[in-house]
Amino acid sequence: MLRTPTGGAGHGTAGPGDRPMSIGAVLTRLRDEFPEVTISKIRFLEAEGLVEPSRSPSGYRKFSPQDVERLALVLRMQRDHYLPLRVIREQLDALERGEQVQLPAQGSPGDGTEGGWEPGAEEPTVRRLGRAELLAAAEITEGELAEWEAYGLVTPDEQGSYDTEAITVARLVADLGRFGLEPRHLRAMRASAERDAGLVEQVVAPLRRHRNPQTRAHAEATTKELAALSVRLHAALVRSALGTRST
Repeated sequence: MLRTPTGGAGHGTAGPGDRPMSIGAVLTRLRDEFPEVTISKIRFLEAEGLVEPSRSPSGYRKFSPQDVERLALVLRMQRDHYLPLRVIREQLDALERGEQVQLPAQGSPGDGTEGGWEPGAEEPTVRRLGRAELLAAAEITEGELAEWEAYGLVTPDEQGSYDTEAITVARLVADLGRFGLEPRHLRAMRASAERDAGLVEQVVAPLRRHRNPQTRAHAEATTKELAALSVRLHAALVRSALGTRST
């Protein structure tokens, strides 16, 4: 059972040892217990709203001891209980309200729909869509889907089903089409995405092969974090390129 961390996140009376810390100092503090944590991981958890450090006038992050305690609690929930971020956020919100939180037994899986996983057990089944479901969810025609498949923008598996990301891809392709961008114009984006996925796989593959089951379970969270960072970098590079060309 969990109780609210002392002082809550980002609150409490400051003492002599309560000076705000830089993100580098936070990383050093956390690495004794979490050797695989990185600065990008801390930034990712901040972007997900799980910690809210203050900012200096020049924009640098300043973490209080309560922020560090909260980060450690999040990392323990991921490592020891395999909880997804949405559930962790709900648990933290309950703690902030002064409620007691009952966590699942250490290392036990969730219900199979929220990313819970038990070492040695089969991974939870990922939701798949049939062709008709995809057409309805993305609000596209059979002809559009067939054309996008021909260009490799949407790809079914061997059974002819699709992952849920296919809905997002289809809607974005349709939106770009309204600006005159045809599927043949988007093949370069698909190729770039595959290269990015290859880089992520290179980083995550050693984690998936690790003997420690907790490290293997951490591979999925690492994959999501790297994917989010890759998307942000791509968006920043596109904005930068457009800004450069407009001058």
